[in-house]
Amino acid sequence: MPRLSVPNNTPLSIVAAAVLMVALVLFVERASAQDIAADAEPWTPVIELFDGVPMARVPAGCFMMGGDESAPNEAPAHEVCFEASYWLDVYEVTHAQFAAFGGTAGRVAAFADIGGDLPRERVTWFEALDFCALRGARLPNEAEWEFAARGIESRLYPWGEPFVDGAAVVALAPDAHPQAVGQQALGVSWTGIYNLAGNVFEWTSSLFMPYPFDPADGRERKGHAELRRVIRGGAWSYNADLARSAARGLRPPTTESPDIGFRCARDL
Repeated sequence: MPRLSVPNNTPLSIVAAAVLMVALVLFVERASAQDIAADAEPWTPVIELFDGVPMARVPAGCFMMGGDESAPNEAPAHEVCFEASYWLDVYEVTHAQFAAFGGTAGRVAAFADIGGDLPRERVTWFEALDFCALRGARLPNEAEWEFAARGIESRLYPWGEPFVDGAAVVALAPDAHPQAVGQQALGVSWTGIYNLAGNVFEWTSSLFMPYPFDPADGRERKGHAELRRVIRGGAWSYNADLARSAARGLRPPTTESPDIGFRCARDL
């Protein structure tokens, strides 16, 4: 912490200026402390409400995206850095939230009658994009999604490794369904976010393109109903391997599936 030491005969105007300078330094240090902490886990989750929806702060930092030892579409492993923090929903968008904000979809959800706190599925990429806009938010790109799940340690699963029974809703019977959001406490990520592994796949804003990830290479352009978008996180109907934080899925943006949902992001 800066310390102020001045001779007794220093004019008051100079002393006042020095005090203001110290105050400014302290303000800058405090404002940047949380982002600096991203380079030295453990990070203490920061949760805030936006129009009643809890979102977790994902701090600025770098991580190794993808991997060289799993699916070919995850290679090559490469460093991605974020210069600014951003917010990501703590929970997948639920049936209740979708209705409360006036979301619209072309198909009735498959599991709406089971409970309003289940993730809203059978939503196309376009419908998810429009819903997030209703909240003044957006879909996360796939690098933002993966960093929120893996952190600077580039974890295999949001909680680390190996796979832990009860940490994710995966590999259920064909006549089963996703579960209420926020129930798998063992699977919470380093950012305090639930269900980044399993339950339902989640739309990202990104077009499916080869790595390395570069948001400026055209993969974040909108429209293009004929081009596939990236989905992340695995689902109740798939095995645990697809719930790995680096695993990439892809679907046409017009897909309406009972195992695909979404969550929203917001700039800081």
